[in-house]
Amino acid sequence: MDIHFSKVITTFILFFITAVMEILGCYFPYLILNQHKSHWLWIPTALALAVFVWLLTLHPAASGRIYAAYGGIYIFTALMWLRFVDQVSLTRWDMLGGAVVLVGAAIIILQPQGLIR
Repeated sequence: MDIHFSKVITTFILFFITAVMEILGCYFPYLILNQHKSHWLWIPTALALAVFVWLLTLHPAASGRIYAAYGGIYIFTALMWLRFVDQVSLTRWDMLGGAVVLVGAAIIILQPQGLIR
């Protein structure tokens, strides 16, 4: 199996940016509805979700496999959001779960007929 390191890194970065846009698309309405922040946040909400949908079109393979691998990266990104944006300490269970989903995503991405060809 011929694995191109740059393609692997590019795929993980694309998944990570996609996850951040999806989280922002949910986080801004949370701020508006639960924390009574400015209604102007609907504008970046719409932009984040539009970018999220556009980024999904850039993913390199069949949608079911993409969503399975993306799910692992999304979970890891959500844990990083919890730690660095929400300022909540991660438990060892959080860290173990994050590592497991990253390994699972890597297995899907790196399989012989996977996302990196």
